[in-house]
Amino acid sequence: MIEYVIESNIDDRVLRRASETLRAGGLVCFPTESNWVAIADPYSREGVHKLYALRHVEDTKHFTVMCANFQKAMEIALIPDAAFSLMKRVVPGPYTFILEAQKKVTKLLKASRYDHQVGIRFPPKKLCRAILEAHGDVVISTHVSAEMLELEEGGFIYSALIEDHFGGMIDLIVDPGEIDFLGQTTIIDFTSGVPEVVRIGVGPADIFQR
Repeated sequence: MIEYVIESNIDDRVLRRASETLRAGGLVCFPTESNWVAIADPYSREGVHKLYALRHVEDTKHFTVMCANFQKAMEIALIPDAAFSLMKRVVPGPYTFILEAQKKVTKLLKASRYDHQVGIRFPPKKLCRAILEAHGDVVISTHVSAEMLELEEGGFIYSALIEDHFGGMIDLIVDPGEIDFLGQTTIIDFTSGVPEVVRIGVGPADIFQR
């Protein structure tokens, strides 16, 4: 099912439907500032299984956890004071942070159980933040790529194409219409105690580099 919304005035009924879908073990798809993503509720075994099946990868592969705020982020990741000080200067924004995982998430996700790490991000796009806030908790996410849709690299992705390709695997697609992707997130690894820039994307990395 595709729900079309106006990002500046998102229908509350669509947001409630997205949260209900996640809690029922379904997948929800929408565009972020970087790409189209599919998300699941990490507390739903069915939802987590569906997300891994969508990507055709083993459950030892990490998916990114999306957070609406630091309160929720600290429930699943250990955020040292020094990391928090740097992170709060750039979020919400196009960054992914790798941190030590809390026991709460290692019990849920096999990938975090193996290496005790979790990748989190605070997406800036209004649609994504509205879905997270309506859901009231974190979600796990994976990008929907041109390769997954059997398109050439850089091929244009739109909601009807996702629906046609994945059929019943994705339960709800939220389409805000015009989409402007900025590019990849910048990845910062805090697990060693000091920030390490793993990938430079569209988010400036100056404050994380010595």
